[in-house]
Amino acid sequence: MSKRNVADLVEADLKGKKVLLRCDLNVPLDDAKSITDDTRIRASIPTIEYLTSNGARVFACSHLGRPKDGPDPALSLGPCAVRLGELLKKEVKLAPDCVGPEVAALVNASADGDVVLLENTRFHKEETKND
Repeated sequence: MSKRNVADLVEADLKGKKVLLRCDLNVPLDDAKSITDDTRIRASIPTIEYLTSNGARVFACSHLGRPKDGPDPALSLGPCAVRLGELLKKEVKLAPDCVGPEVAALVNASADGDVVLLENTRFHKEETKND
């Protein structure tokens, strides 16, 4: 079997499916938590648009910075969710975490074409310990 990529998937493969998409949203932020270079966010847009236009429900995950001990509001992916929404011209919900019952409820309540950004994966020690 030859290697496949996202463009090999058609609407019949994607419609109504939940897609977990690992993105590189580790963007530079200034002291006011404003994104100073959105190049990495822009690089994710074509894939997200392809998936949502074919009916997928996209759940993007990423890390941002290197939090020391658990959640750090200064390293929230909130600014990335806002910028993704601006670029996609649609609402991008920010999940309160990347795992747990609140996230599961958000996933289950999603509709075809929705985009949800899961909170910073590095807020969990398992992410940095490769566990």
